[in-house]
Amino acid sequence: VQLQASGGGLVQAGDSLRLSCAASGGAFSSSRMGWFRQAPGKEREFVAAISWTGGSTYYADSVKGPFTISRDNAKNTVYLQMKNLKPEDTAVYYCAADPAPRRPPIYYYNAGKYEYWGQGTLVTVSS
Repeated sequence: VQLQASGGGLVQAGDSLRLSCAASGGAFSSSRMGWFRQAPGKEREFVAAISWTGGSTYYADSVKGPFTISRDNAKNTVYLQMKNLKPEDTAVYYCAADPAPRRPPIYYYNAGKYEYWGQGTLVTVSS
């Protein structure tokens, strides 16, 4: 599976952005999908994830509410809608995929449980 993330940019605090991650070359519709981010000087952290059906979603506490993950299996794309952005949301955002659809919930939060990664898209939020 090849993943291509897009939609990042420079915005002001309080603005919104929608990130997209287009998948190709694999069974996207049966893959768990996740978004992670890495801020300068920090470790990569979990942001959000979605089951292969889209019926289950998972969020980091820091983004629960303003961020929404969704997917369109017909377009092989997963989205991350981000509202009310804050400077602390500044990071490179990565999408990830795991073609094993039936995993326990704890797998969604763990970067090591995803097999494929996109190249990342930079989100910069100015104050």
